[in-house]
Amino acid sequence: MKHRTRTLLPAALGTAAALLLSACSGNDPFAARELSISGPENGALYNAEALAELRVEIEAALAADTEEDADTDTVVHLDDIRLLLDADDVTETAERDGDNRLTWSPGELEDGVYELAVVRVPLPDPDAAEEDDAEVVDVDPASALDEDADTDAQLLERWAFEVDVTPPDLEVAVPERGLVAGEPVTISGVTEAGALVTVGAIEVTADQDGSFEVELDGPPEGELVVAATDAAGNRTSDEMGGFVVVPSRASVDEMRSVHVSFCGWVSPSLKDPVMASVEAGRINAVQLDLKDETGKVGFATENEFAQRIGADTPDCRIDLEAAVQELHALGVPVIGRIVAFADPVLAPWAWANDERALAIQTADGSDFYTGRYNGFANFANPDVQEYNIAIAEEAAAMGVDHILWDYLRKPDGPLENMTVVGLEGSVEDEIYAFTRAADERLAPFGIEHGASLYGVSADRPWEVGQDVERLAEVLDYVSPMIYPSHWGPGEYDVANPLMQPYDIVYRNLEVWLEATEGKRARVAPWLEDSNWPIRLGYPDRTDYVREQIRATYDAGINEWLLWDSAVRYTDAAMIQP
Repeated sequence: MKHRTRTLLPAALGTAAALLLSACSGNDPFAARELSISGPENGALYNAEALAELRVEIEAALAADTEEDADTDTVVHLDDIRLLLDADDVTETAERDGDNRLTWSPGELEDGVYELAVVRVPLPDPDAAEEDDAEVVDVDPASALDEDADTDAQLLERWAFEVDVTPPDLEVAVPERGLVAGEPVTISGVTEAGALVTVGAIEVTADQDGSFEVELDGPPEGELVVAATDAAGNRTSDEMGGFVVVPSRASVDEMRSVHVSFCGWVSPSLKDPVMASVEAGRINAVQLDLKDETGKVGFATENEFAQRIGADTPDCRIDLEAAVQELHALGVPVIGRIVAFADPVLAPWAWANDERALAIQTADGSDFYTGRYNGFANFANPDVQEYNIAIAEEAAAMGVDHILWDYLRKPDGPLENMTVVGLEGSVEDEIYAFTRAADERLAPFGIEHGASLYGVSADRPWEVGQDVERLAEVLDYVSPMIYPSHWGPGEYDVANPLMQPYDIVYRNLEVWLEATEGKRARVAPWLEDSNWPIRLGYPDRTDYVREQIRATYDAGINEWLLWDSAVRYTDAAMIQP
């Protein structure tokens, strides 16, 4: 931080003094000399540019008594003139132009207040000293600065000026990411007190603590230059760019949502009950599929890779822009689900088009791996990773509020039964690297992203390659799929998970909360709301769902997502915290 001892006026050059000096020697043939002095404005403030232009000029001229004297070719000397900077004699650094002109410039000076003086020190008369047998005594030029000093030195001109060549510090707070079109944007920061701050074309003056704040009518278009100029004219600027603007945005502190497929959204018989749950306050967010287990992209994507492999031809297509607008009008965020690596479109296409490294292969490499799937994309392949992240970015730019990754894993089963081309470390390492890259790419949009993870991954990360503790560092939330019907007897000391939905959900969430403690990600579980448990023997669907939600709340979590592939949900079970 710069320190000034006092505040001075803006810099200006040009004061001058004309002095009539008596003859300094009996050998001088003239009666007097006229001395012209020009220098800085007293109290001036100089930055580096102005300091480079500063000049002190002293010119001696003949003041003739007679016309005959005026015509005489005579040289006038300036040997009795001294320049003092803060009482230090700097005369030797001045330039002489003949015998009648002296020019001095300060060169580089550090920040501070300076005093500059022009002093006349009459030269002793050596002849007189020899005649009187007197010692020649040098006069200290600085003595002229002391009004009480008994000295022959004469103060002719004196100025004080300040030097400030240090640009002001400037810190600008980056606006929230994912700016919303048409909404005001606040640009704030800290600089030098009293500095003139320009934000684009808007000017403000920094407060006494150096803070400033400007509200723009909307997001900047292109680069935004923020600059601070101090009283001396020193300027510091910061170019801000890369602003991502979305059409609208909605958010909730604690989401309670349901899964909606492509066809579920475009079917009034399925969509209308979901919207009724929104309007009744039973849910406050909607999860829409963006790319699902079929490998298809469910909105009108412009992704060239999706178009090339035929992923842009779903049976049902969501008008994503209209869906976002409709839900945002109700204050409801859109959670966009992307099935990343289970991909029955990409895997067979890769095999048929001799791009086999894009797919998980059988152990001997003779075919793409299926297992209990219809094809699995190679999670270790950079092109596969780029494809999925690009779909997420496209949806985020359209106003989707969350990206919720699914199938962020390898296929079930031993890794030795499959070939993963390009995998150098562990599966967990590769899945983490993908998630971290997605986090960095999605950050400019200002959205959240989470991941649907296996319920066992919190304490068994090797099962499908999901290291929860590391993933929780690069995700906003993790969503364990805790479906009671999917657990075997005795898991987490629950004898019959299907018939004890409260117990299995509560005990599994205890493990998840421990695994994510102190991490960035919070826990928002997937719960089961379908007819499958009823077919397996649970007597009442409403009770089954309600018990899972109650266990979630009792675990200290007020967020959940309900899953039913048929998109038919049990409204009566949706109890609130």
